[in-house]
Amino acid sequence: MQRREFSRSLISVGALASASAAMSPAWAQRIGFKEGTDYQRLSAAVPVAAPAGQIEVVEFFAYSCIHCHRFEPLLETWMEKLPADVKVRRNPVAFSPAFQPMQRLYFSLESMGLVDKLHAKVFHAFHEENQKLVTPELITAWVEKQGVNREQFLSFFNGTAVKMAAAATQLQDAYKVEGTPSLGVAGRFYVGGQGPKTLVVADSLIAQVRKG
Repeated sequence: MQRREFSRSLISVGALASASAAMSPAWAQRIGFKEGTDYQRLSAAVPVAAPAGQIEVVEFFAYSCIHCHRFEPLLETWMEKLPADVKVRRNPVAFSPAFQPMQRLYFSLESMGLVDKLHAKVFHAFHEENQKLVTPELITAWVEKQGVNREQFLSFFNGTAVKMAAAATQLQDAYKVEGTPSLGVAGRFYVGGQGPKTLVVADSLIAQVRKG
């Protein structure tokens, strides 16, 4: 999803998964991706949350983005195979104030330890069940139906998630994010969404960061 419009569609998830499996990190290093075309080098380094010795990869996404929904299975498969020195964190974007409840939804789930259980289900509700979870009322009602305690959820949604959402928007702006899904690598590089190739470019940049 681009900041101003939906300008790109992806092929089926099955085809994407097959293509992604064929693109190994070793293959990525041989390709030699082009700066300015396949990825952008940031003019100023962005602070990372990962501890020293780890390489941080940030996924920029929005629950309302169909491309993010299709990218998620690829990302999950990729994350399962990452070496120990790579740390992934998700960062929901806000291209307008309308996105903020969705940001707070994600951070509430994260704070409650419910990402593994409900993150994919939020995407499914949006894009397979046509439930547009874009207001606090709709979000809270949906979360309750998933068996989550309403009061506990709201304590995060109206509390720490508000500050976390604001910080997420600041990180998005620091990386100059223009569309989703996209990746930030080591606070130094930005990779716009390119289907399964996005992850191969990230592999190449991770290898570059390791070299110093």
